[in-house]
Amino acid sequence: QVQLVESGGGLVPAGGSLRLSCVASGRTFSSYTMGWFRQVPGKEREFVAAISWYGGRTYYADSVKGRFTISRDNAKNTVYLQMNSLEPVDTAVYLCAARGVEHGTSVLGNNYDYWGQGTQVAVSS
Repeated sequence: QVQLVESGGGLVPAGGSLRLSCVASGRTFSSYTMGWFRQVPGKEREFVAAISWYGGRTYYADSVKGRFTISRDNAKNTVYLQMNSLEPVDTAVYLCAARGVEHGTSVLGNNYDYWGQGTQVAVSS
């Protein structure tokens, strides 16, 4: 089992940047592939980015490719999401998620076993 806690959200103007962090506790962090998702009230949860257990493979939604970067530091049990050139449409609650490394990386939220509570990101126009 792993517990996930996100931080780093906030209110930024369009064009600004934020770095989200997700700290994991419990089982060995490197045992998990990690993902970031986002959700807006009334809409389905949306995949943002995912990273393999060793960080060598990353995947991004087309809507954030070139603007967001996912990374991880296994020594710190932390996964990051660097968000640049933020747009109002990026406003959402951002959640990190974990799934066992034996299952591989996935862009589907239903494939993840553990979720954090989320951190709010708001981008003003």
